[in-house]
Amino acid sequence: MEGNLSRKFELHKKWIDTIGREGEMLRLDGVDLRGFDLSDKLVEQAYLIECTFDDLKLENIDFHTSLLCSSTFKNAYLDKSDFYKSDLRYTDFSNCVIKNSRFSKGDCWEAVFKNAILVNCNLINVLFYLTDFSNARLENVDISVATFEETLLSGVILKNIKGIEEAHIKSINIGTLEKPILLKSEEAKKWMLEKCEVSG
Repeated sequence: MEGNLSRKFELHKKWIDTIGREGEMLRLDGVDLRGFDLSDKLVEQAYLIECTFDDLKLENIDFHTSLLCSSTFKNAYLDKSDFYKSDLRYTDFSNCVIKNSRFSKGDCWEAVFKNAILVNCNLINVLFYLTDFSNARLENVDISVATFEETLLSGVILKNIKGIEEAHIKSINIGTLEKPILLKSEEAKKWMLEKCEVSG
């Protein structure tokens, strides 16, 4: 399995390097990558659907423009990872520690960040529709022009958040999925501004 997987990564690198003229785009469906070393692998512009990255330490991994729908990163540690323009629908980042990473222009439709810690992250222009941030901690993140719609924020800790005024906050849920308490537009923005701690 591992040799076959290594070959797929080699072909993907060739595909990226030759702008699609040679090699083959990486397509993995339902693959458990926990026993595989991704540190020197190219994973940008790949199809990685329902793949498992749980408990992994991922540093400097470039997932930009990749399709990661329904993949799981539970309890993973991500530093300097790039999810620019990535499709993260239904992706599970529960209990993750995510630092210095870029999610801008990504699609986080129904993604899960329960109990996750996001520090120094770029969340500019991300779609957070029904995204679950319950009991998460967001610190020094930029949410400028991000869209929040029915985003679950119960128990969230917000610290030094940039761009709340520029964000498109349509509605947030400060209750639960089962018993939603929806705040809309200006009321939602006011709640986020009041909730946000600012430190020097």
